[in-house]
Amino acid sequence: MIPRRNVSKPALVIELKFNHPADTAIDQIKRKDYPAKTAEYAGDILLVGISYDKETKQHTCKIDRINR
Repeated sequence: MIPRRNVSKPALVIELKFNHPADTAIDQIKRKDYPAKTAEYAGDILLVGISYDKETKQHTCKIDRINR
């Protein structure tokens, strides 16, 4: 998700995981270089990993920031 022009908000790269840790989602974002798809965007980028555990019915989230 890239914010509209002239808005001082970071872009978001979101990866969802089912029965895997949120860290795994962040690792996949970095390993597959998903932020490269936002090359035209010059601001900061938030990497968001969201996990859902089927057994506990709980969501977890991890957020990392890439400063450009």
